Amino acid sequence: MSKPIQQLVDELPTNNLTVSALRSLDFVAPGEWQNVVGFVNTIKTVTGETDEDLIQQIGERAIYLYNDRSQGYQRAMWLYQTVDSTDRALGAAALANKVGEKIPLLGFLNRVTPKAEKAQTIDLSLKLVAELVAFCQINGIPGDSIGDFVASLGEYSGESFMRMAALVCFDGLIPLGPDFISTALSKINQTSPQELEQNSTFQNISQDIPGNNSGSKLNFIGESFNSVSGWMSGLVASRGLTPQKVANNLQNFIDFADDKLDYLAAFLDVSTNYYEHTGTQTLARRLIERASAEI
Repeated sequence: MSKPIQQLVDELPTNNLTVSALRSLDFVAPGEWQNVVGFVNTIKTVTGETDEDLIQQIGERAIYLYNDRSQGYQRAMWLYQTVDSTDRALGAAALANKVGEKIPLLGFLNRVTPKAEKAQTIDLSLKLVAELVAFCQINGIPGDSIGDFVASLGEYSGESFMRMAALVCFDGLIPLGPDFISTALSKINQTSPQELEQNSTFQNISQDIPGNNSGSKLNFIGESFNSVSGWMSGLVASRGLTPQKVANNLQNFIDFADDKLDYLAAFLDVSTNYYEHTGTQTLARRLIERASAEI
């Protein structure tokens, strides 16, 4: 098991590159995401409770639920952490203390290489599948419940909505362009099981993806992405999202040339962990909501 849930929530940063990147997306859903950190603070925020004894009981129950191996909470956390960790590099640590400065991306170019379109597509689709599987783990339903997941997206809010918005913006629009959905679907169809097996993220989470072999897992990935494409295109259309609009908001804390969006995508890969950050917040919220209901 990784760190205890209360420690994970307590250690969430109040301000770093990940938080700045997420805040840059406030224009997508103004006020939708608040960076709630700290386990006790999260209990108070989620429940509105002020009675210290009750807060203690809720916290203990939430910790018990997280530690119960028959539940899927620890696995969901592992998925959120893993799909982020394979993207990151040593450069992230060097950049972590740069918050508050306007970071020039040009100085970073010699340390990062943009991914090819197919590699970017595989990573995008694997993050999406990790979200689907984590959703199933948290809700105690079979991991191949694509329909339940797609239906739930309409109810996504707060940190869960922001995670999906960041997926669309940071892993879709910026690296793959305005037609990222059709581009990704085309690239997935052109991907072989052997190519999928070479992807480090797939190697790490393959056991959690439904399917008996790489071929069937690839089919599940394609089916999942295709099923969510309507929701993603709806988000892009309703918010008027473009790569330039997302990039312009990021320019508040990163300096980069407009023709370097592929490098910007690589920079975000190695310097942020928005999936783990918001995933921790989502998991804490679900645990606290359930614990509060069961007390």
